[in-house]
Amino acid sequence: MARSLIVAFVLLAACTGPAAVAPTPTPSATAKPTSSPTPTATPSPSASPGLMPIFDAHLHYSRESWTAYPPEKISALMDSVGVRSALVSSAPDEGTFRLKAVMGDRIIPMLGPYRNGADVFSWARDGTVVAYVQSAYRPGMHRGFGEFHLNVGQTALPVVKSVLAFAAQKNLFLQPHADARAVAELLGVVGADRVVLWAHAGVTATPDEIDALLAKWPHLWTELSLRDDIAPQGKLDPKWRALLLKYGDRFMVGTDTWTVGGSYTATPARCISRAPIRSRCSHPITRSTPATRPSTSSRASLSLLLATRPSPRATLPIRASLARARTST
Repeated sequence: MARSLIVAFVLLAACTGPAAVAPTPTPSATAKPTSSPTPTATPSPSASPGLMPIFDAHLHYSRESWTAYPPEKISALMDSVGVRSALVSSAPDEGTFRLKAVMGDRIIPMLGPYRNGADVFSWARDGTVVAYVQSAYRPGMHRGFGEFHLNVGQTALPVVKSVLAFAAQKNLFLQPHADARAVAELLGVVGADRVVLWAHAGVTATPDEIDALLAKWPHLWTELSLRDDIAPQGKLDPKWRALLLKYGDRFMVGTDTWTVGGSYTATPARCISRAPIRSRCSHPITRSTPATRPSTSSRASLSLLLATRPSPRATLPIRASLARARTST
C-alpha cells in the first residue's frame, strides 16, 4: 500500500511544467460570451470498474483544445478514468460552457480573467479585463474566480482590486496561482473569512511555508497539480508526508489541462490519461469544516467551498489513505 501511495503522488504531478502560450487577438472586452445550449440533464458517468471516483479541482478547456478534443471526447476521457466532476476555467470562458452543455452538473464553472493565453501575463494591468469579467459572469453558474496568476505587490493594482471586489460581491471563492508570499499578501487583503483554493500549492512553496499558511488561514485549501516534489524519484518526502497527514482534508487533486501543444504537450487526453493508475492508488481529497472533523469523510466536502451541490460520492480524506499506508508498513 505504501509503495502504491508513493507511485500515486509521483503520477499526481506527472503533468508538471510551464504552459507555452502564444498571444492571440484580444476580443472586445465587453462582448458577451457565446451562448451555449442549456443541458437538460446531467449525464451519468459510465462505470469504470476498479477506478476510485475522482473530483478534479483544476481543469481548463481553452480554445486551443476545442478542435482536437470536442466536449464528447472530454466526457468519454473523464468517464474512462473515473473523473466524476471538476472545477473548470477556460480562456475564453466560453470553453467551460461548451463542456457544461454536454456534461451538465459534472462541470462546475470557474470565472477566469483570461480571454486568451497572452492575458496570463498582462491581465493585472489591463483595464479591459474588468469589463470582460463582468460581462462573462453568469449568475448562479460560476462558483469561483480563477485560476488567476498573481505576483507579490499586484493586489494593490486597480484591475486586481476591481476583480477581487467583483468576486467578493458575487460570493465567488478564489483560486490564485501564486507563490507563498503572494498568496499570503492576497489573504491579508481579502481577509480570514474568504475561501481560497491555492492552485498548485504555490508551485514552489515548501512544506514549511504551506504548513504556516494553512495554520494561519482556516479557509485556505490547496490542490496539488504541478507538484513533482512530493515523492521525488519515487520516495515520499518526509516533510510532505507529515504535512499531508496534518492537513489531509485541505488538499485536493488536480490535473491542470492547459493547452494542446507546448513544450510538455499537456493535452486534456495526456493529463487525464494519467488518472487510471492514480485512482487505483490514492483517494481524491475532500474537506470538512476546519478544526472540526478533520479525519472524517464528508459527503458534502465541497459544499462550503463551492456553495453548491455536494461533492462526488465515495471520496475519502487523504489523511485516512496515508494512515492506512503507515499502519501497513
